[in-house]
Formats: sequence, structure tokens, C-alpha cells
Amino acid sequence: MTTNKDASGEAHSAGVESPEIPGAIDGGVLDRIAANLLGAIPGIAVPDPSAVGIPDLAGIDRSSVSDPSPDAGASSAPTVGGPATINRIDAARIGNPTRLASSSAPPISALPFDDSSLRQALLGGPKAFAAAAFQSGLSAPLEAEANSKLPPHFTTAPLDLEILDGSLPRLFDESGIYARESTNAPAGYYFLNPELPARQVPGAPAQLRRIFDVNDIRRDFPILQESVHGRQLVWLDNAATTQKPKAVIDRLVYYYEHEYSNVHRGAHTLAARSTQAYEDAREKLQRFIGAGSPDEIVFVRGTTEAINLVANSFGRRHLTAGDEIVVSTLEHHSNIVPWQFLAKQVGAVIRVVPVTDRGEVLLSDFERTLSPRTRFVALTHVSNALGTILPVAEMIQIAHRHGAHILVDGAQAVSHFPVNVQELDADFYVLSGHKMFGPSAIGVLYGKKALLNEMPPWQGGGNMIQRVTFENSTFADPPARFEAGTAALGPAVGLGAAAEYLERIGMHNVAAHEHELLAYATDALRRIPGVRLIGTAPEKASVVSFVTDEIPAEQMGKILDEEGIAVRAGHHCAQPTMDRFGLEATVRPSLALYNTHEEIDRLARAVRRALHR
Repeated sequence: MTTNKDASGEAHSAGVESPEIPGAIDGGVLDRIAANLLGAIPGIAVPDPSAVGIPDLAGIDRSSVSDPSPDAGASSAPTVGGPATINRIDAARIGNPTRLASSSAPPISALPFDDSSLRQALLGGPKAFAAAAFQSGLSAPLEAEANSKLPPHFTTAPLDLEILDGSLPRLFDESGIYARESTNAPAGYYFLNPELPARQVPGAPAQLRRIFDVNDIRRDFPILQESVHGRQLVWLDNAATTQKPKAVIDRLVYYYEHEYSNVHRGAHTLAARSTQAYEDAREKLQRFIGAGSPDEIVFVRGTTEAINLVANSFGRRHLTAGDEIVVSTLEHHSNIVPWQFLAKQVGAVIRVVPVTDRGEVLLSDFERTLSPRTRFVALTHVSNALGTILPVAEMIQIAHRHGAHILVDGAQAVSHFPVNVQELDADFYVLSGHKMFGPSAIGVLYGKKALLNEMPPWQGGGNMIQRVTFENSTFADPPARFEAGTAALGPAVGLGAAAEYLERIGMHNVAAHEHELLAYATDALRRIPGVRLIGTAPEKASVVSFVTDEIPAEQMGKILDEEGIAVRAGHHCAQPTMDRFGLEATVRPSLALYNTHEEIDRLARAVRRALHR
């Protein structure tokens, strides 16, 4: 494909042949970009526009193409129909011609190439469109004159493929996620849903970033603008709970205003909407942690309930007197106490993997702790007290070689780096929504389908049954079998929005930002005379625990609060970890994707002032 430039320097196509692909972009990279631009149809040409509802752009009267009236309000639905009403081409939705228009995106006239070249690129297939995007400057630096013409949704920083997670940000903004309404009841449920039209509901805003921009991220979190004691809040208590982005807040508001009903029990419209929102959230969590099926995702109140469920259902069924349960020294109380209950009930024995002075759990120590009597292993993925990342992939393999099943507590992991439960081969993996930017009172138990199928119910009540008589009851298949009673419906929907928000940013990007920030914080605190860091393992995430000789941890926490800095000070529900280091408590600043170097500087200055008053 050849290009001509007009007086403004913008590139225009001069033919319909396949565009040249920049030499630095190989076919695999281009396929990924094309798939994100046009949907998952790499290599397949887009049909004739008349066949799929794509307007003939060359024939559009630009005077009729405009953004919606500002008076239209949030209730105005996108208009789909003739060319005169189309106000953008949503390349990410080409596969569904009924979803081409959106009131939130820039008009065609704002795009940095003309109608004819855009149309030719669209009709030439995904690779043609991706190459046209490159040649038009969407993924490379532009001349200043061209930059001034780009809408604010676009950025012109060079594309660094190494920092992205393989799922490139879409080039077109989407203000909402189009929800599919269920037309049939999910298998096993005792109700029928009416057929509902497609609706547009709020979703996580598209993260149109070529690099991780923490200042952009921070604008998604309203509470970060809060003042505490006359100072702007610095939230460094993320290991206890994380703050909520506007995408989650808006999704909850929309759910309660437009969709709320009990689920799986009604034939009316709101029951169908609520059920669809709830089950959509399950699918989002399946995708987020890499489960093989939505049926492997059980909604629970949080990590604590998930562990208790496994201990009471799987544990009571499979463990007997003399069997061994292995945990590590670094476990949260939630991954100790349920196993103590189980051990006392069935006569099992708890064995503990030691931890080094740096806070590491060594594979050699782990394997020595296992024995022919080991039946179950329960390990944290990341220590909430020290931030140590355990080598759980290798530990899972070792446990399986010894014939043991394993549960991984991922509460402190999933918001900091990518997790794929199938790649780990975990039997069970648990997490809490409030620690990954979602609502509280919701969490997830992932279990391999074969294991969930054989586990008996833990709690009895509505929704987990197939048939009830006074003589006997039969139970639903998982996950419904483990979701007795009315679920935490709104929180589940909010958790789905949180998972979607993190996916759009890219967990590899989050991990890279936090790793650099953790190194910066560790160095800043280590340089302060009188500060002693607790937990210095080389593989860490999120947490920088410390103590000082002069000021007790709880008092230091209060001093920092007066400076507007929120940290946790105490034993962090990990008293065995504190005992291992001869401590009652530590000060625990903990980091998240929205924290900055400037906040770490504020923390370090406040600690210095406190120690040298």
C-alpha cells in the first residue's frame, strides 16, 4: 500500500492493497494488536459493510456526524442505524454490527486518518487496520502538528511491547460493557428467565495507556483526594484492604438502581438482569485467575470463609486420625485456625514449615516437612506480614508428588501480579475481593472441578438443592452446592468489575510498577537510623514491615496518621510470624498500584521526624 501526505502531513491510503507492515513488527505481534482492535478474528477479512451494518464512510455527510448533545444525559442509548446517526466506528466491536455506535467516543472527524482510508483499512481485515493504525501514527510518535489534532483518548508515546501483558490496550474508548441478558435459565436452576434486550451497563474504563501512568491511575480512585488531619491522604494500608476505583463504585450504583433482585429464583425481568450480572461476574473471575470453567468459581464471603469451606467439606471427607496437615510459619490466622479445628475433630496432626531470618520459606525445608502421612498442605502465596512470595508453583509439584492436596491463600497475591491457577496446578486457590479493589464481604474459592464435584455441601439452605423432602434432600452441582442462601449479590458484581479493571490495566504492568516502588521504599526506610526492616527475602511483594528501638509500633502508627499517612501497626493476624522474629508488632506500610514515589518520600520524612524529635 502506498501513502500520500496532504499539506498537514497526515498519511492517506492510495490504494486497497495490503498495507506494508513496519519492519519492527512481526506477524505475531501484529496479530495481537489486530485482535485487540477488531476482536478475536485475526486473519479474517471483514465482510462487505452492507452485510454487517458498517456504514459506507465515504458517503457520510460530515455535517451529520457529531457527538451526542450534552443535554442527552446518561440515559441516552447509543443509536444504531443509518450513516447519518453513526458517530464513531468501534473497531473493537466489528464482530457485532449492532454495537458499532457509542455516545462516549470521539467522532470520526477526530480520527487521525480520513474516512476513505479508514474504510479501506477496515474492509482489508485486522492486519490491514493494524498496519494502517501504525502508519497513521497511533502507535508511534507523531509530528507536533499532527499531535495537536489527536483527540484526548489517544496517546503518542512509543509502544513498548515488553512492558505490556500481551493484551494490548484498545485504541478506542468504551464507556460501558454491553451486557448479554440470559434468554434461558442456567442448567440446574429452578426458574425461567424472560428474554431481555441487550443493555449497556457501566464497566471499567478502557485503560488507553502505552505505559503505566500512576497519576492517571490515581484519578480513578476518588478517596485518594481525601484529607486527613489537614493533609492529603497517603493510603499505605493496602495489605489490610484496598481502595475502590470509580469503575467499581459506578458498577455497584448501576446494579442497585437498575438490576437488583434475588437471583436464580424468579421469572421476572429484574431477576433475569440480576442473575446475568451475578453469573457474568463469575465468568470475569474465572478469566482473571485462569480457571478452566465458571463452575470452578465459588462465591464466598472472603478468604476466611473459603478456607473454612475446604476444611469442613474436603477435609472432613478425606482426613482421618494420624494424617498430617502442613502449613508455613508465615500463615495468616485464617489459614491456621480452620486447620486446627479440623485436626482436633478428626485427630490429624499439624506440621509447620520453618522460615529463615530473612523471612524465606526454603523448598528444602518444605520437602523435609512432608512425610508419607501428609494429606493436605495449606500455604500463603504472599505473606501479609512480611511480603515474602512463596515458591508455590514448585511447592505444589512437591506436594502432589507426595500424594497431598494443596490450598493456596492468594489474598495478598492477586492484586499484585498475574496468577493463573491452572498453570500453578493448585487444587484450591482462595482470595478476598476487598484486597483487590472490590467490595468487602465477597471472595472466591477456586477448586478443581473434579474435587468440587466430590465434596459434600458445607451449609444447607436455599439455592444449593435439587430436591427437598422431609425424608431426604439432594443437592445442586457446584458451584451452587456451596452457595447456600442469598448470595452477596452486589459485592459479587462489584468484584467482577474490579477484576475487569485490573485486566484492562494489565497485571504485568501492575507488578512492574509495584516492584520498582517496593525497592524504592525498602531503600528509603533502610537509610533511616533506628529503623530495622523485618522480612528481607529477595522475592517480595507489596509489604515493607519495620520496627524501631525508640517508638513502639502502635505509637508510630498514630504519629504517621497525624501526618495523613495510613499504615497498619500490630501483629497483622500473623502472631506465629511475629513470634518467630521475637516481636509483638511491626509497622507495616503496604503498597498498591496507585502509590507513588512521592508518598514513599512523605513516609520516610515522617518516620525521620518521629525518631529525631
